Amino acid sequence: MSPTAIENDIRARMTADGAPPLVTEAFINNRRRWRDGDLGVIPGATLGQLPPFPRLQDLDELAPEGETAIARTVVIRLNGGLGTSMGLDQAKSLMVAKNGLSFLDIIIRQVEFLRRRARAPLPLLLMNSFSTDADTHAFLSRQHPQFANPSGLPLSFCQHRVPKLEAATGAPAVWPENPELEWCPPGHADIYMALQTTGLLDTLLAAGFRYAFVANADNLGAILHMGILGHLATQRIPFLMEVTARTESDRKGGHLACNAATGRLLLRESAQCPPAETDDFQNIRKYTLFNTNNLWLNLEALADMLRAHDGLPQLPLIVNAKTVDPVRADSTPVVQLEAAMGAAISCFEDAAALVVPRSRFAPVKTTDDLLAVRSDLYTLGPEHQVALHPQRFTPPPDIQLDRRYYRHIADFEKRFPKGPPSLLQCDALKIDGDFRFGANIRIEGSVHLHNPSPAPRHIPDHTRLHTPAE
Repeated sequence: MSPTAIENDIRARMTADGAPPLVTEAFINNRRRWRDGDLGVIPGATLGQLPPFPRLQDLDELAPEGETAIARTVVIRLNGGLGTSMGLDQAKSLMVAKNGLSFLDIIIRQVEFLRRRARAPLPLLLMNSFSTDADTHAFLSRQHPQFANPSGLPLSFCQHRVPKLEAATGAPAVWPENPELEWCPPGHADIYMALQTTGLLDTLLAAGFRYAFVANADNLGAILHMGILGHLATQRIPFLMEVTARTESDRKGGHLACNAATGRLLLRESAQCPPAETDDFQNIRKYTLFNTNNLWLNLEALADMLRAHDGLPQLPLIVNAKTVDPVRADSTPVVQLEAAMGAAISCFEDAAALVVPRSRFAPVKTTDDLLAVRSDLYTLGPEHQVALHPQRFTPPPDIQLDRRYYRHIADFEKRFPKGPPSLLQCDALKIDGDFRFGANIRIEGSVHLHNPSPAPRHIPDHTRLHTPAE
């Protein structure tokens, strides 16, 4: 099939799927970049030295300005993840996160708390995906029927979906066994396109809203902070990224960098690192700041940027190689073309970064993370922020649970039937094999549990596991 025929096929498929023309042309442009060899690679030699950035504790005095600006602020949570890596087939935000509450329960409580305290409308907008929209609305109707946004604003909007592409030909993948698997989300950066095509950006501006706080739904440490909002408003910052010090557990995540030629800030993800520079990319002493994916946007500046790019800002591509059916290694090899939301930092001349403590970054990507968040290592405070316990003065422990027994949520909960162990004084936990934990287990120091037998080993109630332990 010729390149023109492939592009026409893509247009036909996306049009039939209801994609707006702007989204279709953006995807076709990204496909051309991929086929032309623009793989979004950012070599280390193109990076310059980062300037010093303010720290969160420097902004406390700006809280009054934040209290003024909150009346013109919205909260946007990225709610497109299914949690398939944990064996879920519904929105991950509906899973119990802490104290019997789901992620979405806690997010709603955060917003309700701020509405009461600030006496502000503070809309909450969930960016759902085609996989999470129905589940999320059913949950809201059932669990939070009274929760609503002011001024008739919707509670959610949907990100778009785009075709998976055959790795060999670049044509849209075809999978008759399950046609839904022929589609994928285009990454978090689709937020900018979705705000345009839904008309939501114009609606927010017309209603007088000027600022947006954006964060992942699975990061319950991310709450609206009055000092940061005051900083955004008084300094007229168009785009602000919260960053935190990289640790060993973050070494594969995107880091903040600076373009040596232009001086603009940029985000470099692991997929954008040349393969030969992987070790250098993961050097946390060289690239010290990690993107939390907590972003603050000036909505007028965002609208101006989008107009300047005809609605199509060209962000660095992330090319993810997968199979069309993710659970079948023998299915067609495909690529998924994505872009990172934080990559838009390079589109704003006066974009800024803010160094924040680890307390504002508590994401849950795996059951390893979930065990930590559910344990006493984290607390659920009066503002409904999930944060490291105040008596924890070091980074979270490195937790490695045996994927054979703990990867999926049903298997995980079967092995902690009486709740998670205490991890407040844990430095590292590695579990190899099948263990069943009783109640009130304490894990201290660096603990490695090993069970070579296929039969589960039971750890009795009130057991203290500490260094060294086997």
